[in-house]
Amino acid sequence: MTEGLERIGELIARGGRSVSFEFMPPRDAAGADQLWQAIRDLEPYAPTFVSVTYGAGGSTRDTTVQITGRIARETTMRAMGHLTCVGHTRAELVDILRSYADAGVHHILALRGDPKEGPRAPWAPTEGGLTHARELVTLAHEVGSFSVGVAAFPEGHPSARSLDDDADVLCEKARAGAEFAVTQLFFRAADYFSLVERVRARGVQIPILPGIMPITNLRSVRRMAELSGADIPRQVLARLEGLSDPADVRREGVSIATELCEDLLAGGAPGLHFFTLNRSRATLEIFDALRITT
Repeated sequence: MTEGLERIGELIARGGRSVSFEFMPPRDAAGADQLWQAIRDLEPYAPTFVSVTYGAGGSTRDTTVQITGRIARETTMRAMGHLTCVGHTRAELVDILRSYADAGVHHILALRGDPKEGPRAPWAPTEGGLTHARELVTLAHEVGSFSVGVAAFPEGHPSARSLDDDADVLCEKARAGAEFAVTQLFFRAADYFSLVERVRARGVQIPILPGIMPITNLRSVRRMAELSGADIPRQVLARLEGLSDPADVRREGVSIATELCEDLLAGGAPGLHFFTLNRSRATLEIFDALRITT
């Protein structure tokens, strides 16, 4: 890791209120313009870090490394690259980790990743590859001085046998060297706090950042919730399904996300991680409502 650059896990554990943003690799030139506009809009909020996702089966490998490296070089923000086991041999994962380091990226979100058929499909490791995210955590530490984060699931991973089994997996990743965790999207603060309690009961103190996705399009969020195993509560749907104007859906969705953030911060969450979908407006509106300032 670059000398003097603090690790994400240390920053979160030190206290205060962490704010972070997640972006996706753009599909075309227009998408790239939208992405970098969002980055410019959110940079003044001095996030703890920003992350860039990794396409299924490594489909955005080069783009993800390139964008994350550019953020690290050209902005004041700490950049974290995603990396999954899906579709890669161990040797390929080593090469990608080295590519991140060469690009100036020293923070990694280590993920097992989902099968190409979806998160509920049976898992089959790539020949010569890894089977568990904890193995990728270990590998990242072997390859370089990375600050490594992992995923967490307030309602349990779709393939988990139980919530207790899911908590055991997160604790294994922490014991392998993960410094912090970022949750998948969820809509009930109680689910997040229950996950934290399960992990703490196992003697693991890893900071767990709640992942927030404002509902700006109900159909899209339904799809994402289905893929991640998240449940959209009936009370949330009741506030949205009677709205015909997309602007009204968006406005109510931002209000719902703001209320969730308030509950999480009041309950002691160490910060908020926003899934931006490469747009800044909804996140900035939540910041305004929460009175989060630069």
